[in-house]
Amino acid sequence: MIIEILATGDEIRTGAAIDSNSAHIAQVLEQAGLEAIRHSCVGDDMDMIVSVLKEIGNRADVAVVTGGLGPTSDDITAEAAAKAKGVELVLNRSALGVVENFFKTRKRAMSPSNKKQAMLPRGAESFNNPVGSAPGFVLKIDRCSFFFVPGVPFEMKRMLSDEVLPRIEKLRGGTGELSLVKTLSIFGPTESVIGELLAGLSAEFPEITPGFRSKFPEIQVKLYVRGKDDQVLRKILEKASQSVLGKLGENIFSMNGSSMEAVVGGLLAEKEATLAIAESCTGGLISHMLTNVPGSSGYFLFSGITYSNEAKKKVLGVSSEVLQKYGAVHEETVKKMAQGARRVAGATYGLATSGIAGPDGGTDEKPVGTVCIGLATPHDVKGFRFVFPFNTRLMNKRIFAMKALDLLRRELQLKSIEN
Repeated sequence: MIIEILATGDEIRTGAAIDSNSAHIAQVLEQAGLEAIRHSCVGDDMDMIVSVLKEIGNRADVAVVTGGLGPTSDDITAEAAAKAKGVELVLNRSALGVVENFFKTRKRAMSPSNKKQAMLPRGAESFNNPVGSAPGFVLKIDRCSFFFVPGVPFEMKRMLSDEVLPRIEKLRGGTGELSLVKTLSIFGPTESVIGELLAGLSAEFPEITPGFRSKFPEIQVKLYVRGKDDQVLRKILEKASQSVLGKLGENIFSMNGSSMEAVVGGLLAEKEATLAIAESCTGGLISHMLTNVPGSSGYFLFSGITYSNEAKKKVLGVSSEVLQKYGAVHEETVKKMAQGARRVAGATYGLATSGIAGPDGGTDEKPVGTVCIGLATPHDVKGFRFVFPFNTRLMNKRIFAMKALDLLRRELQLKSIEN
């Protein structure tokens, strides 16, 4: 089955907005064992959209099109689909019901312009949008079944899972072939080092196709396998993933694609432990990551962005003597910061960062990319210093935050093993 993805909109074409929709659609298709062979993007130009729809209609079996289903004048995707099909736009009663229900359930008056969203190509089948006003629809143009979904990401995601994927599965029919993928998340080694360590994987498991994805500051290794027997495929995936684990060890922080913050949160919850954080150079980034995880209120107690020395003294109790003797960026200072955060919150663990994110402020002794991380546990307190080779402030902040969480992860996993 040949599948393509088309994103429409001037904001996507010009780069004013990042095309996260196409990436999400491709990932969801991949997880379902389907492969998108091409991504396309066009602006809000009628002739161009019509032309691209006709091209895709001649070469693909399925296409997912995102964007241009709103009520404004630049939302022209439905009209372009009608022109590509060679039919007129008509009022689709089912689609009108979707639009009317959206406003009715929210007790809002429906604008006359919203009726435009129910004007679909003749012969199109509309489908529901439980979280927005734009109905989606499916229309066959030449050999290809086109699935049109909104450009608003959370609307697109809901429609993709509820309406589009089940229909694509029906079109796929009984080929009997399955495609499974397993994602292993790694922090520490570079992509080139990981590639070298896993160089013999394909020879060891010829059924497996490995893939590498850099998602700074982590690397994902994806293991793909295709076949007709689900149990056999899962056994192959398990053996291959254990082989990768043997080669990369503790650098693998997740065997199922979970984020570092979700893994750390899960370990804290499992141990019924709590966490307090004091951040200087990371500016709240670690706290932001952790609190993005549902359920984090069960273990996350306190965050202090103690950027200045005065804040370190007044909030965390770091002494003037320590700051004068060692400076803000030092292992001894972050140890005191971590202990202070743990004490203030009454937490099981305290985590602290202080460093030089750049692009200026570095010295020969403490260059840009230097970070000190403190970790206070119920038993002791540790201080670490690392230097990363980045001059970009945001990259440094991200890798500092990831390194701090990774140190906590390793501590939690170690204690779990010991217990």
